[in-house]
Order: sequence, then structure tokens, then C-alpha cells
Amino acid sequence: MKLRKSEKDDVAILRLSGKLMGGPDADVVQDSVRQYLNDGYKKLLLDLGDVSWVNSTGLGILIASHITVTNAGSTLKLMRVSRRIDSILMVTKLNTIFEVYDSEEAAVASFGHKPTSEENKTS
Repeated sequence: MKLRKSEKDDVAILRLSGKLMGGPDADVVQDSVRQYLNDGYKKLLLDLGDVSWVNSTGLGILIASHITVTNAGSTLKLMRVSRRIDSILMVTKLNTIFEVYDSEEAAVASFGHKPTSEENKTS
């Protein structure tokens, strides 16, 4: 599995690719989630659009990330989930825990808009 990080507005995005199957993947994802939380991000997205496979340990990584973020008073959502992974989320009832969005735009918008300092200025 590979992981790339990016930000859009006040939302932290973790872009996963490859197979999410545990082992060192768990540490990479958890460390990235914790770093964003430590940096003050309250809104996190996991982009699963390029994840080809998730096993039970990979689901555990998603659950652990959700717990870490929730315990920090923050929110974690998923985006660009493949049909295969979506069906796994349905069978395991994890679709009742995670909010899932088809696109980055919809996922970011679901958090609501935080005005920039420029938009906060009044004349």
C-alpha cells in the first residue's frame, strides 16, 4: 500500500493506493492520522479510490483510524470507495459507521465550509 497526503481547505486527505492488508500499513495510516490530528486538523478524509483490495486486517485499520479520530473529537469520512469495498462495508455493517462519498468535492463539502481569513474581513 502507498499513502499520499494532501489538504484542501481545512480538510486533511489521506490517499491510499494498492492493497490495504495490515502489517506495516497499519502503522503508516495510524501515524499519518495522528500527525494530522497533532497538526490541528479536525476533518479527515480517507481516499480509497485507488485501493484494489481490503482484507479483515485492512478493515481493522479503517476502524482504528475512525476510533482515533473520534476520540480526538474530530471526524473521519471515506471517499471514492470501489463497489467491491463498498459491498464489504455493507456486509460488515461498517457502512453504518462511515460516511462515504463518491467524489472529493462532495466529501469536502460535507464538512461545511470554513471561511478563509480573507473572507472573514469586513469593509
